[in-house]
Amino acid sequence: MSESEIRALVSLLDDDDKQVVAHVEEKILSIGTDVIPFLEEEWERSLNPALQERLEDMIHSMQFQLLKERLKAWYSGPEKDLLTGMWIVATYQYPDLELSKLRQDLEQLYYETWLEFRNDLYALDQIKVINSVLFNKLKFGANTKNFHSPGNSMINVVLESRKGNPISLCVIYMLVAQKLKMPVYGVNLPNLFILTYKDDQHQFYINAFNRGLIFSRQDITNYIHELRLVPQDSFYEPCDHVEIIRRVLRNLIMSFEKIGEHAKAEEVKLLLIEISDGGDLGV
Repeated sequence: MSESEIRALVSLLDDDDKQVVAHVEEKILSIGTDVIPFLEEEWERSLNPALQERLEDMIHSMQFQLLKERLKAWYSGPEKDLLTGMWIVATYQYPDLELSKLRQDLEQLYYETWLEFRNDLYALDQIKVINSVLFNKLKFGANTKNFHSPGNSMINVVLESRKGNPISLCVIYMLVAQKLKMPVYGVNLPNLFILTYKDDQHQFYINAFNRGLIFSRQDITNYIHELRLVPQDSFYEPCDHVEIIRRVLRNLIMSFEKIGEHAKAEEVKLLLIEISDGGDLGV
């Protein structure tokens, strides 16, 4: 379909005949996301609030469908790259966000850390270098003032504001550490996401939400005891990237519910279903 034909089709969305509009909407949605620029163009030109709302709904519907397809492809693919997963989640709120922009931002963080990093340091001292760069020099930290903001689950927002929740800060920390060839991974604790440094000789834990605080296995056991929970291996060992993205989505659902955005919470639940094995839908 040519550009002139698409524009003519889009113009019919302002028709008085509801049946015509319904047919036109169906046809436009069948074209796919390539039609979005034409819908945005019509929105800017229109002075009809009802038409603008209809256009917004159509654009969101197409963008959401694309997001679901990307997430499903990521989940079924062999790599399950963590940054790609975080980018897909962020496109829910920022559909024009480019993955290449996130890679550039992470590359800059890596470079800033690499300048002060030394391979001959002990593991604990290497972690202290990362802590110094991320939390002192670059001012990353906990967003305690707006803990339930959906932006805390959007990696682009956290990279820009330097404030995030436990899991977003851990993801950024882990991506930088792994680029430095360090064995740093995520750990799924109840009510708190942390990191572990784990190789053949060492294992200790890192709380990125508390400026990289280093602690031990016994500290985790004490924490689990305080929560009156039965210890599980998963509380001590690295989790995979799918588990991380699931937890990011659960956090996002909770954030939207806390601020009264229930329709968005329901949509994100649909995203969680796309990467769930049937037993991971609790929020």
